[in-house]
Amino acid sequence: MLKAKPFVKWAGGKRSIVDKLVKLAPDEYKTYYEPFVGGGALLYELQPKKAVINDYNAELMNVYECIKDENKFANMCAELNKHEANHSEEYYYKIRDLDRNKKNFNKLADYKRAARTIYLNKACFNGLYRVNSKNEFNVPSGKKVKVNTYDGPNLGIIHCLLNFYDIKLLSIDFEKSVKNAKKGDFIYFDPPYDSDTSTFNSYTENGFGKEEQKRLSDVFKELDKRGCYVMLSNYNTKLVKELYKGYNFNYVTAQRNIGASAKNRGTVEEVIITNYKNKEGFEE
Repeated sequence: MLKAKPFVKWAGGKRSIVDKLVKLAPDEYKTYYEPFVGGGALLYELQPKKAVINDYNAELMNVYECIKDENKFANMCAELNKHEANHSEEYYYKIRDLDRNKKNFNKLADYKRAARTIYLNKACFNGLYRVNSKNEFNVPSGKKVKVNTYDGPNLGIIHCLLNFYDIKLLSIDFEKSVKNAKKGDFIYFDPPYDSDTSTFNSYTENGFGKEEQKRLSDVFKELDKRGCYVMLSNYNTKLVKELYKGYNFNYVTAQRNIGASAKNRGTVEEVIITNYKNKEGFEE
């Protein structure tokens, strides 16, 4: 099957280092789990025959659900065509502010909410996804004259992948999403990153702070005890070093694509942590 690429620009996206992640992945495994799937770069590259993908961001997972369903997929694309045709500064804020009225927003058809998510991602400032404490999307306009919201053939490949293979879609807490993982399964964690200075983690209204990082490390260690293959990406911070001491650290340089200014969108050092040794080894 042809390989897809992410349909949204997502903070922490792994497309630029996906080849390194593939090299570090176990050669064989049973079920693939990705509790923070985001744009899905590694999922598309591995194309696992059985997988459980999850993200706590319900709007994002609704897009996956709509891409998987044939009728919703067609309706979503038609809605995206409308957004492209009607795009303007005023129109952007009209669509962005739909979630201010929760009663009406919750009545929107799934495919319309999915199209809104993609449109806002493509039309907003620097492709940033951010919500406030009320779970309202609050990123300003990217001031684009024209917006291309989707690549039809690419979405078609994702549609086929989600239907041809056994891929379960969830939108729950990361810990719950791996509760059924067993020995021989492969779990890849790509959480909102820790930081020694400041961190952007407003993908959901709850954020992802130091305590969540600690809880995640507990889940990592529990999966290790079960005999699962576990891989995790993060910044190489003091906390991360402490939480995963004794595991295998692999260092990579990644391109940061999202930031408030150009100076914050350079290359950064990331660490990929595994509880197993890849027989092929790994080099920067």
